[in-house]
Amino acid sequence: MRPYGSLRLRGFTLIELVVSLAILALIATMALPMGEVIVQRNKEQDLCKALRQIRESIDAYKQSYDDGHILKKVDASGYPPTLAVLQEGVEDAKSPEKKMIYFIRRVPRDPFAPTDIPAIDTWQLRSYDSSADSPHSGDDVFDVYSLAQGNGLNGIPYKDW
Repeated sequence: MRPYGSLRLRGFTLIELVVSLAILALIATMALPMGEVIVQRNKEQDLCKALRQIRESIDAYKQSYDDGHILKKVDASGYPPTLAVLQEGVEDAKSPEKKMIYFIRRVPRDPFAPTDIPAIDTWQLRSYDSSADSPHSGDDVFDVYSLAQGNGLNGIPYKDW
């Protein structure tokens, strides 16, 4: 049996616990901004993917128009009149059974837009007769761009993607 004075207690001192918590807090504050960058990068990747899907479907509509699968109208540019037409489809003018042609399963949502807005309304439309410097909507949909404010991680404003 040991005398009371020679008994060694094992454990952490208060100073060791405070230092450990301070180091842990420092690491957490450095990781938080990295998490925000990762979230922004994921949204930017989703934006690129959505823009590519919409633009490819607009190009497919124009190609079908030029190939005669869509009835041509006087003074029409050959681009879809709305984004909804890409999803709803159009009647194939060359098909005797009047089959429908669909260009996109669903119009993707702008990942930077609020979630209470329908996906089709999250995009700004550019018509064929508008310039690239001052795009505006019109009788057709030549292109789409994001309504998100700010710049991407690459420094380019989202509306210019």
